[in-house]
Amino acid sequence: MTDDEHEVVERQVGKGFDSFTLDDAFSDGEDSDSNLEFSSAVLRKHLAENPSWVEKDDREDDGETDYASAHDLDTSISTFCLDGSSNSHPESRSSSPSPSGPPETEEQEQDFSQDFSDITLSEGSSTNGHLTIRHADIQKSEATSPLCNTSQYPAVHIDAGGSSPNGVTTSIGAERDVKGRQEDEAVRPMSTASSSHLPAPSHDLPPLPPSPSSPLPKSPTSSSMNHQKTRPAGPSTFQKVMSKTRPHFLPPKSRQEDRKHMADWEAMMKQSRAAEEKRRKALQERRLARELKIEQSIYTWEKEILPDWRVVHKNPNLRKLWWNGIPTKLRASMWQQAVGNALALSKDNYKNCLSRAKRALLAGSFPAETLQTIEDDILSALPGLHIFHPETGPLYQDLIDMLCAWVVSRADEGLGYVHGTAKIAGMILLNMKPQQGFVVMRNLLERHCMRSLYGSVATKDDVEAYYRIFDTLLADSMPKMYFNFKQHQISPSAYLPDWLVPLFLDHLPFEACARLWDVLLLEGDSFLFRAALAVLAVLEPRLFFPDRQELLDLLQGESKAALEVATREGHLLDSAKYAIYGVDEETLWERIDSMEDWWRESTWKRLTQRELPDL
Repeated sequence: MTDDEHEVVERQVGKGFDSFTLDDAFSDGEDSDSNLEFSSAVLRKHLAENPSWVEKDDREDDGETDYASAHDLDTSISTFCLDGSSNSHPESRSSSPSPSGPPETEEQEQDFSQDFSDITLSEGSSTNGHLTIRHADIQKSEATSPLCNTSQYPAVHIDAGGSSPNGVTTSIGAERDVKGRQEDEAVRPMSTASSSHLPAPSHDLPPLPPSPSSPLPKSPTSSSMNHQKTRPAGPSTFQKVMSKTRPHFLPPKSRQEDRKHMADWEAMMKQSRAAEEKRRKALQERRLARELKIEQSIYTWEKEILPDWRVVHKNPNLRKLWWNGIPTKLRASMWQQAVGNALALSKDNYKNCLSRAKRALLAGSFPAETLQTIEDDILSALPGLHIFHPETGPLYQDLIDMLCAWVVSRADEGLGYVHGTAKIAGMILLNMKPQQGFVVMRNLLERHCMRSLYGSVATKDDVEAYYRIFDTLLADSMPKMYFNFKQHQISPSAYLPDWLVPLFLDHLPFEACARLWDVLLLEGDSFLFRAALAVLAVLEPRLFFPDRQELLDLLQGESKAALEVATREGHLLDSAKYAIYGVDEETLWERIDSMEDWWRESTWKRLTQRELPDL
């Protein structure tokens, strides 16, 4: 080629070679001896011979085409900023002047030329022959382009001077400050000297430390991450303006009227609490007066009843005296006589059964599951008295010995422990010694109704017969409640076993239970059902709920509304379950006494003969 031949190589920022023209490379008069060679050495040689390798006229002619190609969104070509970051958005170049028209002034020409990178490959322009790149416009677009700032691609430096065997040197740039950089910050162009001291080419280069001027983004602290919105103390703004005396679906009251009604409500609640406290004190006084009267009747008990307790069935006055309650000091002997000894148990029966239980415990043959059930049942035995507590209760050991001996005595019949027995044994131990109490408990639980409840699957039919008897008595005495239960499909099996198995000790106060036991041991199984009807009569105003689950919760002593009221008023919740409903000894016995008008023993006998013909 001659000196007149020239080459036009244009490289746009972020693009490859758009056009490469060798004017006479394909002419017809080409010398056959000269072979066209396109290599870096030949290119470097000819470019060195022609320092002004880019002519102004050619640039002007091709400017429109190059500019259009620069804005061509060709997804098949990956474009990169010269600092190594990806830039495929033409909007980042919007700050550059449009080269479509011819520049009129030298300043416009300089601005236009800054839209491209001047790549000088001549040896005179750089001592090392490295690539010199003008970064003024690149750094402007870097400041405005989000893709260039956030990309982590390494910078690519093209070495055409021959000093590098590969011709390309890669280096990982320092991390950029994305959020802290000011848009109006002046960007210094990269000097030729800085580009001449690039690191040697390497395939595995360690990352450079971050620049001091570009701090790393701070990670959120644990306190900020775990921060939660907390409500301020006191009523909210809505609660301050919300009316508490009128439902939301009615027209609102005036503020003055609402305050007046709220004050009236508070006054009524204060009067109600005062009336309740007055009623409680009056009840306590009547109870103390009745106990004093019972203690004063000890002379009559010792003289007329103690010698022969069966005289009570013949003398109505003595029977009424028994129904009022047995004196505490005479309760052990009276209970023992009233229960009797139908099993003909000897005085040593307790010692024999207890010794067998202790041997089984030592040998490890006593069922561990049964022992655990006994210990759990003891925890719920009269918890309000704290006398059977495993650690501090003085009667704990006597109670567990009595229960283990009872389990051994039932083992011969193939029967096991029944949950609720600890309460009955505890009540007996409060009034007599373990030897006497064991005999009383065994004979008491051998009565037909109790034996059916404490029996195995074989007694299931008898239990169902007792449920039918109670249903009949309920329909006769309280027909509205009977139909309410039928409507909600609630049978006596849903609540009656919880009352009868522990003999009401779970649900009624201790004083009411003690008096019930006095009459129960005298009258027999019929009084169990009479007392159960009296409990329902006390609860009757609360038992007409539209929801079945609420009705069951109330019968089990777990009504949420009643528990909230009892907690607010400071009542103890570790005693009887029905204490939160206001069930006490006086109210219960008022219902029992009111049954005298319609209760007949003949009715009980007729029902038992119909449902239990073998009894």
